[in-house]
Formats: sequence, structure tokens, C-alpha cells
Amino acid sequence: MGQVVWITGASSGLGLHTAQALARNGFTVVAGARSFGKGKKAEGCQCLPLDVTDQKSIDAFAAEALRLQGTPDILVNCAGMLILGACESYALSELRQVMETNFLGQAAMISKVMPLMREKGKGRIVNFSSINGLLGIPFEGAYTASKHAVEGYSECLSYEARPFGIEVMLVEPGDHRSGSAAYRKHSLGMTEDSPYKAAFAAGTAQIAHDEATGSDPDILGEKIARALKRKRLPRRLRIAKADQHLAVVLHDLLLPGLFERIIGPYYGKKKSS
Repeated sequence: MGQVVWITGASSGLGLHTAQALARNGFTVVAGARSFGKGKKAEGCQCLPLDVTDQKSIDAFAAEALRLQGTPDILVNCAGMLILGACESYALSELRQVMETNFLGQAAMISKVMPLMREKGKGRIVNFSSINGLLGIPFEGAYTASKHAVEGYSECLSYEARPFGIEVMLVEPGDHRSGSAAYRKHSLGMTEDSPYKAAFAAGTAQIAHDEATGSDPDILGEKIARALKRKRLPRRLRIAKADQHLAVVLHDLLLPGLFERIIGPYYGKKKSS
């Protein structure tokens, strides 16, 4: 039996591709997602219902996963969601929903597995961040805030977990063809009379285009599997096209105003997908 992996958000998108890649590479994968409670499956994985925003669901998932395969060697936090909107348009309930799924859900899963890994004397935690955890783009304010939180939290966790033999890796994907269009919700505040209407239409069209023409999610899954086979886990694994790697470099090097003048127009022209 291969190393035991618990993975969240594994029913669709990058979580599904990662779970299946790990299974193909000999890992024993216990996959969690809300839709697994409705009969959906991920090939090669043992699938259990899991809502990372519900502590009772996390407890039930952990108890059943422990019964099936024992203590996890690896936790992969993939569960996530996106709500597009202007920063001022988000309802507080929408901001909470994104933060609870993308950040607080990760923290809750980590709190669940850390005692198990400490007792075992080793373990690995993989937290999905994003290129947006390093820089912001128009109309992804809630998502970007949640991924910045993941970045900072994971850095702190790495310091704290290392003395117990537990490694932490941040995965920072760029745009991938992962079928995420169905999950791009719009903020309720983005109404027909919104002052951002035209800019929002252009910006979200560019976002959709970039995702539709993005990288292969199966390659991402294979890169994560290879990283987990290494003797030492990388602290960060950025998986993106060259232009997105360049955007991160420019974001760090250029004055903020100059970077905005370069990137802003990119989201101002509508492109067809």
C-alpha cells in the first residue's frame, strides 16, 4: 500500500485532477468533497462526503478515513471557491463564504491532522494557494484575500510543524483548464446599475479566456505527485505559464503604480474564449 493521502475538494477542478494523479502514482487516496455524499466518485480513490466549512463533517470524514486506511501520511487541501465581483460589491456573507472554504476550511483540516502526524512523528501538508496568493487582479478581491491568508498561514505553519517532522508545501497554480467555469459565481452586488458593469464584463471575460486556454490540469497533478515522492518537500511549487511567472516577478520588482498600469489594461479588453 502506498502512502495515505487525504485530499479535500476532490470532486472537480484541480482537486479532482490531483487526486487521480496521486492514485495513478501509487498513493492510497481518500478523497473528500461535498458531492461525494451524492454518489459522485473520483477514479482510483476512496471517496467520502466532506464539507470543510462544517466541523461535524470534518470529524465524520476523519473518523471514516482513519477506519479505512489509518493515519494519513499526507494532507492535500484543495477545496476552494470563487466569487467574482468588485470589492465594494461583496456582501459580508459572500466574503465569509469564500474565506470559510478557501482558508478556514484548510485551517480546520490541518488542526484535525496535526495531532495524528505528530504522534506518528512525520507527515506532509500541501496547501493550495494560487498565483492570486502573490498578486491581485481586478474583480477577484475575495478569492485573492483568501489565498493571501493561505500564504501567510502556511509560512507560519511550516516553522511550527518542522520540529515534529512535518513538512508544508504551498502549491501556487496559474490558470488551468479545469472546468471551473461552472464555479465562477458573481457577487450579488454586481447588478445592472453597477458603476463597474462595463469593466466587470471585460475583466471577467478575460479571466474566463485565460482559464479556457490555461495549462493542462493533469500535468499539475503529476507535478504534485513527483514533488511528494521527493525526499524533501519543496516549500513552494508554482505551476503556471511563463507569462504568469513573469507577472509575479514584475509585481515584486516594480513600483505598485507602474505594475498596475501594466496589468490593468490586460483586463480591460474583452476577449472571446
